[in-house]
Amino acid sequence: MSWIKIISFEEAKGKLEKLYKKVTGPKNNVDNIMLVHGLRPHTMEGHMALYKNVLHHSSNTLPKWYLEVIGVYVSRLNKCEYCVAHHFAGLKRLLNDEKKAYLLKEAVDKDAFNDLLSEAYLQGLDYAKKLTLEATKLTVSDIEAMRDKGLSDGEVLEINQVVSYFNYANRTVLGLGVSTQGDILGLSPNSSENDDWNHQ
Repeated sequence: MSWIKIISFEEAKGKLEKLYKKVTGPKNNVDNIMLVHGLRPHTMEGHMALYKNVLHHSSNTLPKWYLEVIGVYVSRLNKCEYCVAHHFAGLKRLLNDEKKAYLLKEAVDKDAFNDLLSEAYLQGLDYAKKLTLEATKLTVSDIEAMRDKGLSDGEVLEINQVVSYFNYANRTVLGLGVSTQGDILGLSPNSSENDDWNHQ
């Protein structure tokens, strides 16, 4: 489950118990990416606040399924199978179109999207790849390229924050040996409100 000590839901006390209860899914399941924060609960608070505000906030204008595509793509680039598995399951649920979901997964795996996405969304993925693998090579022209395809600066910021969050999450998982053992794949928060973390 992890290379460091995990405090289970049943063992948790005090603040950690309260935090675990906020993120539980069915049968009090807590995703391993959250359990790994158990020794420093304040880092779990920060992780969840970032995740909720970046990926699940009602003020975002890009569709949540596209933000999940970005997450799966960044996770594939980073070879983070944990996040690929979790967020592909979430993507499938959001799309409610299994065929399209698997076409997108194949495109992610091959890094070849062809006509599956709009030019604007493809440009966003180009930016995501460069920010993940070659961040120091980014210039203002990369932002202008997204604007030219019709993305607003606010949407560019959304893409930037989703890419940045997934690079953080991938490194949390990869750096601490987090596995999907015991996880329920594809759960996500019910609400965009920051203090409602419940997963279903």
